[in-house]
Parts: sequence; C-alpha cells; structure tokens
Amino acid sequence: MIHVTVWNEYRHEKTDEEVKKVYPEGIHNQLASFLEEEFDVKTATLDEADHGLTEEVLNNTDVLVWWGHIAHNEVSDEIVQRVHQRVLQGMGLIVLHSGHMSKIFMTLMGTSCDLKWREADETCRIWNVNPSHPIVEGVGEYIELEKEEMYGEHFDIPAPDELIFVNWYKGGEVFRGGCTFRRGNGKIFYFQPGHETYPSYYNEQVQLVIKNAVKWCQPMDSTYPTYGRHAPLEEL
Repeated sequence: MIHVTVWNEYRHEKTDEEVKKVYPEGIHNQLASFLEEEFDVKTATLDEADHGLTEEVLNNTDVLVWWGHIAHNEVSDEIVQRVHQRVLQGMGLIVLHSGHMSKIFMTLMGTSCDLKWREADETCRIWNVNPSHPIVEGVGEYIELEKEEMYGEHFDIPAPDELIFVNWYKGGEVFRGGCTFRRGNGKIFYFQPGHETYPSYYNEQVQLVIKNAVKWCQPMDSTYPTYGRHAPLEEL
C-alpha cells in the first residue's frame, strides 16, 4: 500500500471562522478523509515537533501532500532541506494551491513561483489538456468549480515536464493549473484548487485527481545514483 503524509500549516482553521465552517477538522483531515479510501495516510502540521516531518516520518512516506499559505516563512530551512533530499531520493510530492509559494516548492523549482491572484468568488473551469495522462483517468474533459480563487499567468515556474490542466476564470484569465516535474528520482505534481474558504476538496473530481496523482507520484523501484569520486569499473 502507498504511504501518504498530508502536511498542512493548520493556521487558518484555528483563527478564521469562515474557514472553520468549510474545514472544521482542518484541511489536512479533509484531504486525509478521502485519501484513506485507498492509501495508508498520516497527517502532519506546522506546530508539531519538526513540523511533524521527522526523518522517521519522511523515510516512511511514499508521497507527501503539501498545503500552506500564511506561514511559509515559519517552515524551518532544516526541514525544507530534509524534504528536498527525500524528493531527490524518490519520494513523491503533491503541492496544492498556495503551496506554490512554499519554501520546498520554490527550492525545487529554482524560480520565484509568483503569479497573479484575486479573490472574487469566480467560476473556475479546469480543462484537461493531457487526456491520456494517468493523473486525469476518469476525470473527464474539465472540472467546473462554482467558486475558486483566481490564479493567473504569468506563473513563474520552469516549463513543466507535462502540462495536465489549464484553468479558465470568469474574469478572463488562464492559468497552468496542473503541472508535473521531475527532480532527481522524485516526481512532483502541482494542482491549483484549494482556497481555504471554498469547498474545493469536497469535489469528487478534485479528489479523484489527487488520488490519481498519489499513484503517479509514488516512488519507482529504482536505485538512487551514487555521486562523487568513483573507482573505474574496468581495469585501467
């Protein structure tokens, strides 16, 4: 079984009544509630020791799901480096919504990861532009969310290895809302939906995408390369 750790900074839900109404048990527990249907799932949050991401936890994680927004700077650089190393070694990483500005995503991308945004209760239509990809299996041509925060181009990321979704918003913007990347032995998926005051993680198509992404991101049965000074394989 695939072992998943869902990480959430878990701050909005403690202080914002509107967010509490949508995610009374926290965003991490809502994500875990549907992932548990298929995977072995644990949760971790910012205020736990080591942000809940001890070496033991990460060494037993196949795929890490990351949600953060208002406390990116509170994430320890030591923990970021720990997660970064595990991704290079093969752990999958799914970065959701405002996690695009997380330290770990910015480190892996090597760019500002900035974008345009607007909170205006707009319709978001998420177009499937890679219909043969495993992440969109069973999803259909598009996902329509009645309300979602607008994210717009330019999205300052490297050119994705694969573009999975392009989002359209009622205000006219478009956005690369689903992208895959490979770093070292690890696979990364960025997925846009998930503003804290909208019920996007209750949407069955959104849930299906995240489940599919966990399967796609799981580590391959491959050997992590050795680096540095190397003895010859043949006699010189």
